[in-house]
Amino acid sequence: MAIVTYEELAAQVGLTEDAPSEDKLSLQQKGDAAQAHIERWLGFKIADRFGGDLFPPIPDDLKEAVLQLAAWWFANREALADSDKLLPFGVQDIIDAHRDRSF
Repeated sequence: MAIVTYEELAAQVGLTEDAPSEDKLSLQQKGDAAQAHIERWLGFKIADRFGGDLFPPIPDDLKEAVLQLAAWWFANREALADSDKLLPFGVQDIIDAHRDRSF
């Protein structure tokens, strides 16, 4: 389950309705990949702990982390992007705050 909508992703990067379909598809793929990447770092699927009737709401900072990472990947999708930086500023702090450390 995606925790951010395409509309939220598009607003994050300023993509308008008249954007090329390739950009729209790329942005959606970046959103899905960002959430999957963050979930691997967290050690759990976000939907397994948040959202729905039985769980607390999805934390806004986790949504922000997905939006920031997807937007950063979308903006830096060319091969000449800053490749020495793994995550945009602040995303690692958000992940660390929610990370499952029970092994």
